Amino acid sequence: MTTALPTLDELDPGGARVLVRADLNVPLEHGKVADDLRIEASLPTIRRLRDAGARVVLISHLGRPKGQVVEDLRLAPVAERLGELLGTPVVAARDTVGEDAHRVVGDLADGDVALLENLRFDARETANDPEFAKALAAFADAYVNDAFGAAHRAHASVVGVPAIVEQSVAGELLRREIETLSRLLEVPEHPFVAILGGAKVSDKLGVIDNLLQRVDHLVIGGAMCFTFLAAKGIDVGESRVERDQLDTVRELIDTAGEKLHLPVDVVVAGEFAAEADQRTVAADDIPTGWMGLDIGPRTVERFGAIVRSARMLVWNGPMGVFEWEAFAAGTRGVAEAVAACDGFTVIGGGDSAAAVRSMGFADRVSHVSTGGGASLEFLEGIELPGVAALRRH
Repeated sequence: MTTALPTLDELDPGGARVLVRADLNVPLEHGKVADDLRIEASLPTIRRLRDAGARVVLISHLGRPKGQVVEDLRLAPVAERLGELLGTPVVAARDTVGEDAHRVVGDLADGDVALLENLRFDARETANDPEFAKALAAFADAYVNDAFGAAHRAHASVVGVPAIVEQSVAGELLRREIETLSRLLEVPEHPFVAILGGAKVSDKLGVIDNLLQRVDHLVIGGAMCFTFLAAKGIDVGESRVERDQLDTVRELIDTAGEKLHLPVDVVVAGEFAAEADQRTVAADDIPTGWMGLDIGPRTVERFGAIVRSARMLVWNGPMGVFEWEAFAAGTRGVAEAVAACDGFTVIGGGDSAAAVRSMGFADRVSHVSTGGGASLEFLEGIELPGVAALRRH
């Protein structure tokens, strides 16, 4: 899957304006960056371009402004934090393709960095409008896509610009993500373990289908496990179940056979609340009116043994409502087992990535993806639009 993916090695960026599509979609609190993980992840590409004497023009989205200017979603705080990390000022333009953007880019010297305003302030970005793509491409002697987290979006800055700019390549982050995830699909090592959690089975049906052909163990937790349990005829009380997926899940259960591992005990609550009454029960003995919000300790032990045996592992989706301490033990227990695993371990972005970071395990896994939706689509075997756009060159 990495075949013919052009990289920074193919650019001679000295003195050139290099338009970099980064993923700087970070949380802001009180006008400051609350979590700079994605900014940190963008630094290798930016530093490499600066060191080569490029005039770096960064573009990114932030939040969901839906084509309107939202003052709380301006990128100026991101530019400030990026400047602190780079050790050099990063100029933030007040618009994306307007007069201020052209002024800021025109004033750049070799090695300077600018950040244009939130792409999604303009509705033409998500519509992949060719005129907007052309306006962005006007800033580019060369284009670099380093936004893996947006590579599954067919937006103007992701697919429109590289269709125009002849020199279009992948940045360090995008290259590393594609190489890492390709390794899981193309050269699996055994035992190969996949852990899937989160809320909805329907979001992961394609991933399950694709991974079942490769893995030795498929471990299911999170709210989605209750659709599996219900498909086996188990009464799961008020637990979340996707009723319209039961027939499909029954087929998956038959296909998976002994590869499939479901919880044997769960932590249930009388209501969906952080302080709700809770107890641990067998997975097939959930009281009427109660709902499952985490996997139980016996399940953690069983899943942990499978995880620690892995030579290769991918995990996408938490085991429970880990944001609430009463229902975080399952996710923490699995994270501890992943951290203790000697194999090649990949966290597939999203909430599972947030969980391993918040629990302090991120530096004990081989790779933490920066894109939840993008990594899911990649593991499903779908070619990401942003990657396909680069391969056309």
